[in-house]
Amino acid sequence: MLEEFFLILRGASWTVSITLLSLAIGLLFGFPIMLLRSSRILPLRVLAITVIALIRAIPPIVWIFIVFFGLGTGVINISPFAAALAGLGVIAAANMAEIYRGGLISIQRGQWEAAKALNLKPIWTWRDIILPQMLRVALPASATYAIGLLKDSAIASTIGVTDIAFQGARLTQETFEGLRIFAMVGLIYILLSLPIAWLSRKADFVLRAKVAR
Repeated sequence: MLEEFFLILRGASWTVSITLLSLAIGLLFGFPIMLLRSSRILPLRVLAITVIALIRAIPPIVWIFIVFFGLGTGVINISPFAAALAGLGVIAAANMAEIYRGGLISIQRGQWEAAKALNLKPIWTWRDIILPQMLRVALPASATYAIGLLKDSAIASTIGVTDIAFQGARLTQETFEGLRIFAMVGLIYILLSLPIAWLSRKADFVLRAKVAR
């Protein structure tokens, strides 16, 4: 049993890599998408709303199939890992844009007006006033989404990424012990999600201290 556990654990590096890199794509590209979504220019706002709605309406596994079997067949040469990363990264960017926007709209209008009255430059207003509060509000939802993304990464096994789910399925076919094997798979996913929850609480403490200053 212990040997099987470590065999499944061999796929953890792929699972963690897909999760962290997809989340990084979401964190990076979600912010400019949020700015477009909140723009006063109507065509830009409508475009962002449409893109976010379309991305979120399509299931993650379909996005991965579109990238791997669509673009990867005759258009570009793409590996299973890159296809999974691209598909989940696109979804993460759309979801993080909405999470960021939730944090942004929670900030009272008076704080923008106060910053303008103090003649603060926009970059200082964002850096010192808006971002700390916005990120603090967005943090719990971001952590929840990160854990969900960790679980969603399992669908990468359907296109051949040798992650935790792939290793569990392979062992199940070899041993015909589906319940025991996938109980260990579930345990590993739980263990991987615990650091995300801990980091979320730690980051929330830091942001609270920064906002309170």
